Amino acid sequence: MRYDRLYLSPPHLGRHELNYVNKAIEDNWVAPAGPNLTGFETDICAAAGVPYCVALSSGTAALHLGLLLLGVGPGDEVLCPSFTFVATANPIVYCGATPVFVDSEAETWNMCPVRLREAITDRLARGKKPKALLLVHLYGMPALLPELLAVAQEFDLPVLEDAAEALGSAWQLQPLGGFGHIGVFSFNGNKILTTSGGGALVTYDRALAERARFLATQAKDEAPYYQHSQLGYNYRLSNILAGIGRGQMELLDDRVKRRRQIFNWYREHLAGLPGLTVAPATERPGSHSNRWLTTILLNPAETTATPESLRQHLETHNIESRPLWKPLHLQPLFADAPMYGGEVCADLFERGLCLPSGTAMTDEDLRRVRAALAEHLQQATA
Repeated sequence: MRYDRLYLSPPHLGRHELNYVNKAIEDNWVAPAGPNLTGFETDICAAAGVPYCVALSSGTAALHLGLLLLGVGPGDEVLCPSFTFVATANPIVYCGATPVFVDSEAETWNMCPVRLREAITDRLARGKKPKALLLVHLYGMPALLPELLAVAQEFDLPVLEDAAEALGSAWQLQPLGGFGHIGVFSFNGNKILTTSGGGALVTYDRALAERARFLATQAKDEAPYYQHSQLGYNYRLSNILAGIGRGQMELLDDRVKRRRQIFNWYREHLAGLPGLTVAPATERPGSHSNRWLTTILLNPAETTATPESLRQHLETHNIESRPLWKPLHLQPLFADAPMYGGEVCADLFERGLCLPSGTAMTDEDLRRVRAALAEHLQQATA
C-alpha cells in the first residue's frame, strides 16, 4: 500500500486567508503597501506584546535590518549560537561582520550562558568587544533568557532576538520576540504560521521601527522624485501575502495547541521504543514552547540505529524527517569563525532527528510514524 507523503512541517491554511487575499485583489492593493500589510503588523504586535512591527519579505531580511539598526558593520563581531539554521548567521556576514559562535546547553539546546561569558571575556582580552548578541529560541523552546540577558546587560551588549521558530512561545507569560532590543519572526512555508514567504521585525523603539521601514523600502529620501542618500533594500512584504498572514494569525492559539498535542502524543507513544528519547522532553518552569518541531535523540549505547538510517527508513514509508541543524562552526562556510565550546551541539547533531509535526496531522498519521520508527528500531536492536 502506497501512502500519501507525510511532510515535516507543511503549510496549514484555514478558512479566512482567501477573504483577505480576494479583498486585496478587488481593491487593487497588490503592492508592498496596503491595509492587509498594516493589519498584519497590528496583529503581530498584539501576538508579540510589542508596540511596533515592520512586516518584511523574510525572517532573514528582518535579521539583516536588525543588525544594521544595532550598528553592526564591517569588522565587527556578533555573538551567535552555533546550533541554528544558517539564516541566523548569514546576515552577520551581509554586514561585513564576523559571527562568534557559542555552544548550546543541554537543557533547552539554546545558547549556553557559561560559554557566552567565556566568549565575551576572551574577545575582550583580544581587544575586540562584540557588537551585539544574537540569541535564538531553537525549535520554539525558550532559551535561558534570565541568564543570557543578565550577561548581555553586564557587558552592555544590545540583543537581537531570533524568534523565527518561536511565534506563540513565551517566558513567564511574556511572548518571545519582545525580550531584546529587536525581535524577529519568520513566516516561511514551514513555520507554525505562514505567509508563503515573509518575516517581521518587532521592537519597543519607534525610531528603530521607522528606520527599519525606511531601509526596507530602498531608503527613499523625502523628495518629490527618487532621491537616495543611503543604501536601502527591497525588503517589504506584499499586501497579498500579508493577507494570508492576517488569516493565519487568527489561528495562532489553535496551531500552538495542536503542535503541543502532537509533541505530547509522540512523547507518550514513543516512550517504549529502544534507544529513542523525545527531547527536550520538559520545559523549564516559566517556559511555554510552541513545540514547532518534535525532535528525538538516539542513544548509541542502546541501539545501532542512527539518525540517517532512521531517516532513510522513514523515507521508504514516504515519511519526511530531517536531521537536527548541523552546527554552523562545522559548516565549510564558517570554518574560520571563532567557536567557544562545541561538544554539546555537535553531539545533538550526531544523535538527533526531527519528526513530522504539521498541525494537519491526524492520529492515524502519528501512528504511521510510530510504526515506521518501531520497525527500524526493533531491527537495530535485534
